[in-house]
Amino acid sequence: MATELAAWAAETIRRSGAGAPAHDVREKDSPADIVTDTDERVERHVREVLGAAFPTHGVVGEEYGVTDGAPGAPHWVVDPVDGTTNFAHGIGWCSFSLGLVAPDGTPLVGVVADPWRGETFTAVRGAGARLNGRPVRAAEHTALTGHVFLTEWAAHAHWPGMDALLAQLADRHCTVRVMGSTALSLAQVAAGRAAATAIGEFHHVDGAPALLIATEAGAVALPEVPRYDKPLLLAAPGVAAEATELLRLAGV
Repeated sequence: MATELAAWAAETIRRSGAGAPAHDVREKDSPADIVTDTDERVERHVREVLGAAFPTHGVVGEEYGVTDGAPGAPHWVVDPVDGTTNFAHGIGWCSFSLGLVAPDGTPLVGVVADPWRGETFTAVRGAGARLNGRPVRAAEHTALTGHVFLTEWAAHAHWPGMDALLAQLADRHCTVRVMGSTALSLAQVAAGRAAATAIGEFHHVDGAPALLIATEAGAVALPEVPRYDKPLLLAAPGVAAEATELLRLAGV
């Protein structure tokens, strides 16, 4: 069901177009925090389908908040358009993210769909990670030099330690990219495209599904159990120690 919802969401996002009309864009908490009709439409549909199929499960969504489930039941996390700013400004780099999380916060199922490249990352805890149905593994790099390191803004701002980290990476000739979708940035580590990804604040809604996908692909997560609103590093095993040391030097 999760992959079927992801396919529906990806098609809906594509059909809506990468440039939502101006009247479709509304502010939430700030001018840098926006929502479109597409975000809301996708999340409403996902909630309806999940509610009918799993009436005891809770749902936590980016746009409509928390719907409690039965005591002790797992809950779903959904970010209907992760990278809304890109989507609303005609930049084709955003994603649909859906995951099932145990009551203790452990990710159990993760799906991240990239509507523009026709890619869907999936993982079930203990069963490995897949990209369009084929197994994927984190890169075998042994150094950050010459490879790609991804990060994301904290909304419109740098997160504490980010500038110092960028300077450390530049000294090692490691190329940094800020792409605009936390879920996709984390998933690139699973695909072996990025050596590592660091985000300043971990949020389950857009982070838990991709976290599971990356760790099931062999990536190292630090901390192993991420904490809400705290930094998260995902790295290929061979560069995890180096990336961790750079974060320490940056004061993260």
